[in-house]
Amino acid sequence: MKLTAPVPGGPCWIELSTSDVQAAKTFYAALFGWRCETDPREEAGGYTMAHLGDARVAALSPVYQPGQPPAWTVSFATGDVDASVAKVTAAGGSLLVGPMDIFDQGRFAVVADPSGAVFSLWQGRAFAGADLFNDPGALGWTELVTRESEPALAFYPAVLGWTVSASETYPQWGIDGADFGGARTMDETFPPEAPPHWLPYFAVTDADATAATAQSAGGELLMQPTTIPQGPRIAVIRDPQGAVFGIHRTEA
Repeated sequence: MKLTAPVPGGPCWIELSTSDVQAAKTFYAALFGWRCETDPREEAGGYTMAHLGDARVAALSPVYQPGQPPAWTVSFATGDVDASVAKVTAAGGSLLVGPMDIFDQGRFAVVADPSGAVFSLWQGRAFAGADLFNDPGALGWTELVTRESEPALAFYPAVLGWTVSASETYPQWGIDGADFGGARTMDETFPPEAPPHWLPYFAVTDADATAATAQSAGGELLMQPTTIPQGPRIAVIRDPQGAVFGIHRTEA
């Protein structure tokens, strides 16, 4: 990801909805060194900020509905949530939650693309988004995992103004040419019931060591550490509560 701060259309925040916030705090502290602080206000619903030093990098919260599976959600920045929601629905996507205001922090909505991949839109006010990208323990890449990439290549540029690389095997998303993610088409290695989704990747200094730490802390490796041709070394992990995310080795 070449982006180093939230910009319109780009990824700006990453949030975990989990069945056990306390256990997630312990797991991700062991994995990334996060320091977590839970908002004490009752109306905040247990919303917890994860920090690297003083930098805010992610959030953890209880699942919103009984039976909801734990999952990471990627948020993309917009100057006008309501206008972006209108673009989503006009392009064949759907509105799931909102739009609504979050205190004085900003305005958000949860939406899905035409294939059903869920993401959030964030209109920052007092809070623009993550303070850090690409450093070890912070968001480093966002990947759309979908069964058909071609419709997505039209949807996201129309909604968020993204640029798309010319690669046929792995198209990459960007803002004014600064790439921050890609699109992976599901193959036979994915179970038939796996839905399209957004997969966040966190930057790490050593993918193999981090993968081993995840296993020892109760996580499961869905993809063993693998070096991508002309790319980084990556792994995909399921945390102890079931949320899936990736890691990738930062460039030297």
